[in-house]
Amino acid sequence: MKVKIMNRIWRMSKQEFDGLLKVAKEQVPFGIYAVSKKDYAELKNDVCKSKTQLKELIRTYKKQGLKVFYNG
Repeated sequence: MKVKIMNRIWRMSKQEFDGLLKVAKEQVPFGIYAVSKKDYAELKNDVCKSKTQLKELIRTYKKQGLKVFYNG
């Protein structure tokens, strides 16, 4: 699986990515911390100020066919 972190792309297993998601989840208290699709994932740091803004961002990513990982 390819994972984009900042401007670099890393190759890792699904289990390693799951561990990385646990760490990323703690860093974003309210917002989107990752998106993924098939064998590609990207760590995000999209902090939202309201539920409406969060839902809007989630819809945007889902329209692109991405699975969204978020704290709400």
